Amino acid sequence: MDSKTQQNPDLNKNLPKTALITGANKGIGFETARQLLQQGFFVYLGSRDIERGARAIQQLQAIGLINVKAIAIDVTKLETVAKAREIIEQERGRLDVLINNAGISGVVPQSALETPADNYREVLEVNLYGVVNVTQAFIPLLKQSFSPRIVNVSTSVGSLTLQSDPQWPAYDYAKYAVYAASKSAMNMYTVHLAYELRDTAIKVNAICPGYTKTDFTGHIGGEVENAGKRIVKYALIDENGPSGKFFAEETNPDSGEVPW
Repeated sequence: MDSKTQQNPDLNKNLPKTALITGANKGIGFETARQLLQQGFFVYLGSRDIERGARAIQQLQAIGLINVKAIAIDVTKLETVAKAREIIEQERGRLDVLINNAGISGVVPQSALETPADNYREVLEVNLYGVVNVTQAFIPLLKQSFSPRIVNVSTSVGSLTLQSDPQWPAYDYAKYAVYAASKSAMNMYTVHLAYELRDTAIKVNAICPGYTKTDFTGHIGGEVENAGKRIVKYALIDENGPSGKFFAEETNPDSGEVPW
Protein backbone atom coordinates (compact mmCIF):
# COMPACT_ATOMS: atom_id res chain seq x y z
CA MET A 1 0.00 0.00 0.00
CA ASP A 2 1.34 3.45 -0.94
CA SER A 3 2.43 5.54 2.04
CA LYS A 4 0.02 8.26 0.95
CA THR A 5 -2.96 5.87 1.00
CA GLN A 6 -5.11 6.17 4.07
CA GLN A 7 -5.57 3.16 6.29
CA ASN A 8 -9.33 2.85 6.83
CA PRO A 9 -10.88 0.49 4.25
CA ASP A 10 -14.33 0.94 5.78
CA LEU A 11 -14.38 4.69 5.11
CA ASN A 12 -17.77 5.66 3.68
CA LYS A 13 -16.97 7.54 0.51
CA ASN A 14 -20.64 8.41 0.07
CA LEU A 15 -20.59 10.83 3.01
CA PRO A 16 -20.11 14.49 2.07
CA LYS A 17 -16.70 15.86 2.89
CA THR A 18 -16.49 17.23 6.40
CA ALA A 19 -14.81 20.45 7.53
CA LEU A 20 -14.12 21.98 10.92
CA ILE A 21 -13.57 25.73 11.09
CA THR A 22 -12.50 27.29 14.37
CA GLY A 23 -13.74 30.77 15.28
CA ALA A 24 -16.45 30.49 12.63
CA ASN A 25 -19.51 32.13 14.19
CA LYS A 26 -18.71 35.43 12.44
CA GLY A 27 -16.39 37.19 10.03
CA ILE A 28 -14.08 35.29 7.71
CA GLY A 29 -14.72 31.98 9.44
CA PHE A 30 -18.46 32.31 8.93
CA GLU A 31 -18.04 33.26 5.28
CA THR A 32 -15.69 30.32 4.74
CA ALA A 33 -18.31 28.03 6.23
CA ARG A 34 -20.93 29.44 3.87
CA GLN A 35 -18.77 28.84 0.82
CA LEU A 36 -17.81 25.30 1.83
CA LEU A 37 -21.47 24.50 2.42
CA GLN A 38 -22.17 25.70 -1.11
CA GLN A 39 -19.48 23.26 -2.26
CA GLY A 40 -21.41 20.37 -0.70
CA PHE A 41 -19.45 20.02 2.54
CA PHE A 42 -20.83 19.15 5.94
CA VAL A 43 -19.39 21.89 8.18
CA TYR A 44 -18.76 21.96 11.90
CA LEU A 45 -18.89 25.61 12.81
CA GLY A 46 -16.55 26.05 15.76
CA SER A 47 -17.34 28.70 18.35
CA ARG A 48 -16.19 29.40 21.90
CA ASP A 49 -19.76 30.42 22.74
CA ILE A 50 -22.18 27.73 21.58
CA GLU A 51 -25.10 30.18 21.66
CA ARG A 52 -23.33 32.47 19.19
CA GLY A 53 -22.59 29.41 17.11
CA ALA A 54 -26.25 28.45 17.16
CA ARG A 55 -27.26 31.92 15.96
CA ALA A 56 -24.75 31.64 13.12
CA ILE A 57 -26.28 28.28 12.17
CA GLN A 58 -29.71 29.88 11.99
CA GLN A 59 -28.38 32.46 9.53
CA LEU A 60 -26.99 29.74 7.29
CA GLN A 61 -30.10 27.61 7.49
CA ALA A 62 -32.23 30.63 6.61
CA ILE A 63 -30.54 30.69 3.19
CA GLY A 64 -30.95 26.97 2.67
CA LEU A 65 -27.56 25.75 3.90
CA ILE A 66 -28.49 22.97 6.29
CA ASN A 67 -25.51 20.59 6.44
CA VAL A 68 -23.95 22.49 9.30
CA LYS A 69 -23.64 22.05 13.04
CA ALA A 70 -22.37 24.38 15.74
CA ILE A 71 -19.69 22.83 17.92
CA ALA A 72 -18.25 24.31 21.09
CA ILE A 73 -14.47 24.67 20.88
CA ASP A 74 -12.16 27.03 22.68
CA VAL A 75 -8.74 26.43 21.12
CA THR A 76 -7.01 27.36 24.39
CA LYS A 77 -8.88 24.71 26.42
CA LEU A 78 -7.82 21.13 25.71
CA GLU A 79 -10.99 19.66 27.19
CA THR A 80 -13.19 21.46 24.64
CA VAL A 81 -10.87 20.44 21.80
CA ALA A 82 -11.01 16.81 22.93
CA LYS A 83 -14.81 16.92 23.21
CA ALA A 84 -15.13 18.40 19.72
CA ARG A 85 -12.92 15.66 18.32
CA GLU A 86 -15.00 13.01 20.10
CA ILE A 87 -18.21 14.40 18.60
CA ILE A 88 -16.85 14.58 15.06
CA GLU A 89 -15.32 11.10 15.32
CA GLN A 90 -18.60 9.60 16.50
CA GLU A 91 -20.75 11.43 13.97
CA ARG A 92 -18.54 11.42 10.87
CA GLY A 93 -15.60 9.11 11.47
CA ARG A 94 -13.17 11.39 9.71
CA LEU A 95 -12.26 15.00 8.98
CA ASP A 96 -11.43 16.14 5.46
CA VAL A 97 -10.60 19.80 6.06
CA LEU A 98 -9.36 21.61 9.15
CA ILE A 99 -9.30 25.39 8.99
CA ASN A 100 -7.46 27.00 11.90
CA ASN A 101 -9.18 30.35 11.71
CA ALA A 102 -9.63 31.36 15.38
CA GLY A 103 -7.34 34.23 16.28
CA ILE A 104 -7.04 37.43 18.27
CA SER A 105 -5.12 40.64 17.62
CA GLY A 106 -4.37 41.62 21.22
CA VAL A 107 -4.23 45.14 22.59
CA VAL A 108 -3.51 47.93 20.12
CA PRO A 109 -1.34 49.78 19.45
CA GLN A 110 1.44 47.24 19.88
CA SER A 111 5.02 48.27 20.48
CA ALA A 112 8.09 46.05 20.59
CA LEU A 113 9.53 48.45 23.16
CA GLU A 114 6.51 49.00 25.36
CA THR A 115 3.92 46.21 25.08
CA PRO A 116 4.28 43.91 28.12
CA ALA A 117 5.18 40.25 27.66
CA ASP A 118 1.83 39.23 29.16
CA ASN A 119 0.14 40.61 26.05
CA TYR A 120 2.37 38.40 23.90
CA ARG A 121 1.46 35.35 26.00
CA GLU A 122 -2.26 36.06 25.65
CA VAL A 123 -2.10 36.30 21.85
CA LEU A 124 0.26 33.35 21.43
CA GLU A 125 -2.11 31.26 23.54
CA VAL A 126 -4.70 31.53 20.77
CA ASN A 127 -2.75 32.17 17.57
CA LEU A 128 0.00 29.59 18.09
CA TYR A 129 -0.77 27.22 20.95
CA GLY A 130 -4.41 27.03 19.91
CA VAL A 131 -3.43 25.97 16.40
CA VAL A 132 -1.12 23.32 17.87
CA ASN A 133 -3.84 22.06 20.22
CA VAL A 134 -6.44 21.66 17.51
CA THR A 135 -4.12 20.32 14.81
CA GLN A 136 -2.58 17.64 17.00
CA ALA A 137 -5.99 16.55 18.26
CA PHE A 138 -7.47 16.16 14.77
CA ILE A 139 -4.56 14.61 12.86
CA PRO A 140 -5.91 11.07 13.47
CA LEU A 141 -9.27 12.01 11.94
CA LEU A 142 -7.60 13.79 9.03
CA LYS A 143 -5.66 10.61 8.33
CA GLN A 144 -8.98 8.84 7.76
CA SER A 145 -9.68 11.11 4.77
CA PHE A 146 -8.57 10.42 1.22
CA SER A 147 -7.77 14.10 0.56
CA PRO A 148 -7.13 15.79 3.92
CA ARG A 149 -6.29 19.49 3.99
CA ILE A 150 -5.20 21.92 6.71
CA VAL A 151 -5.44 25.68 6.19
CA ASN A 152 -3.80 27.90 8.78
CA VAL A 153 -5.18 31.42 8.49
CA SER A 154 -2.21 33.77 8.62
CA THR A 155 -1.34 37.33 7.55
CA SER A 156 1.24 38.92 5.30
CA VAL A 157 2.52 40.95 8.27
CA GLY A 158 3.73 37.62 9.63
CA SER A 159 6.28 37.45 6.81
CA LEU A 160 9.72 38.29 8.16
CA THR A 161 10.93 39.07 4.64
CA LEU A 162 8.13 41.49 3.80
CA GLN A 163 7.97 43.13 7.21
CA SER A 164 11.70 43.95 7.12
CA ASP A 165 11.64 45.39 3.58
CA PRO A 166 11.49 49.23 3.49
CA GLN A 167 10.03 48.97 -0.04
CA TRP A 168 7.04 46.95 1.12
CA PRO A 169 3.91 49.16 0.98
CA ALA A 170 2.96 48.25 4.54
CA TYR A 171 6.45 48.78 5.98
CA ASP A 172 5.58 52.13 7.60
CA TYR A 173 2.07 51.08 8.52
CA ALA A 174 1.26 50.95 12.23
CA LYS A 175 3.19 47.93 13.44
CA TYR A 176 1.45 45.07 15.19
CA ALA A 177 4.44 43.65 17.03
CA VAL A 178 2.44 41.14 19.09
CA TYR A 179 0.03 39.95 16.41
CA ALA A 180 2.74 39.75 13.75
CA ALA A 181 5.05 37.77 16.05
CA SER A 182 2.28 35.29 16.82
CA LYS A 183 1.55 34.72 13.14
CA SER A 184 5.24 34.38 12.29
CA ALA A 185 5.42 31.66 14.95
CA MET A 186 2.35 29.97 13.49
CA ASN A 187 3.94 30.16 10.04
CA MET A 188 7.01 28.34 11.34
CA TYR A 189 4.74 25.69 12.85
CA THR A 190 3.14 25.33 9.41
CA VAL A 191 6.55 24.71 7.81
CA HIS A 192 7.45 21.99 10.29
CA LEU A 193 3.98 20.45 10.19
CA ALA A 194 4.09 20.19 6.40
CA TYR A 195 7.54 18.61 6.60
CA GLU A 196 6.46 15.97 9.11
CA LEU A 197 3.37 15.19 7.01
CA ARG A 198 5.26 15.11 3.70
CA ASP A 199 4.78 11.34 3.26
CA THR A 200 1.03 11.45 3.94
CA ALA A 201 -1.90 12.69 1.89
CA ILE A 202 -2.31 15.70 4.21
CA LYS A 203 -1.51 19.06 2.66
CA VAL A 204 -1.06 22.09 4.89
CA ASN A 205 -0.61 25.73 3.91
CA ALA A 206 -0.70 29.17 5.52
CA ILE A 207 -3.11 31.61 3.87
CA CYS A 208 -3.47 35.37 4.29
CA PRO A 209 -7.11 36.30 3.61
CA GLY A 210 -6.16 39.94 3.13
CA TYR A 211 -7.22 43.02 5.08
CA THR A 212 -10.94 42.40 5.34
CA LYS A 213 -14.05 44.16 6.61
CA THR A 214 -14.69 42.36 9.90
CA ASP A 215 -14.87 43.16 13.61
CA PHE A 216 -11.15 42.39 13.63
CA THR A 217 -10.38 45.46 11.45
CA GLY A 218 -13.19 47.75 12.54
CA HIS A 219 -14.98 46.82 9.31
CA ILE A 220 -12.34 48.43 7.11
CA GLY A 221 -10.83 46.64 4.15
CA GLY A 222 -11.82 44.24 1.39
CA GLU A 223 -14.97 42.17 1.06
CA VAL A 224 -15.33 39.12 3.29
CA GLU A 225 -16.44 37.04 0.30
CA ASN A 226 -13.01 37.45 -1.31
CA ALA A 227 -11.28 36.45 1.92
CA GLY A 228 -13.40 33.33 2.13
CA LYS A 229 -12.58 32.44 -1.47
CA ARG A 230 -8.85 32.49 -0.73
CA ILE A 231 -9.21 30.06 2.14
CA VAL A 232 -11.60 27.75 0.31
CA LYS A 233 -9.26 27.64 -2.67
CA TYR A 234 -6.58 25.94 -0.60
CA ALA A 235 -9.07 23.74 1.24
CA LEU A 236 -10.02 22.28 -2.15
CA ILE A 237 -6.60 21.76 -3.75
CA ASP A 238 -6.10 18.38 -5.40
CA GLU A 239 -3.32 15.86 -4.83
CA ASN A 240 -1.01 17.90 -7.05
CA GLY A 241 -1.52 21.05 -5.02
CA PRO A 242 1.11 22.73 -2.84
CA SER A 243 1.98 21.97 0.76
CA GLY A 244 4.13 23.90 3.20
CA LYS A 245 3.60 27.20 1.39
CA PHE A 246 2.54 30.72 2.38
CA PHE A 247 0.05 32.55 0.16
CA ALA A 248 -1.02 36.22 0.22
CA GLU A 249 -2.62 37.13 -3.09
CA GLU A 250 -2.67 40.90 -2.54
CA THR A 251 1.12 40.79 -2.19
CA ASN A 252 1.76 38.47 -5.14
CA PRO A 253 -1.17 38.52 -7.60
CA ASP A 254 0.60 36.08 -9.94
CA SER A 255 1.17 32.87 -7.98
CA GLY A 256 0.03 34.18 -4.62
CA GLU A 257 3.07 32.69 -2.89
CA VAL A 258 5.06 34.98 -0.62
CA PRO A 259 8.31 34.51 1.32
CA TRP A 260 8.22 33.44 4.91
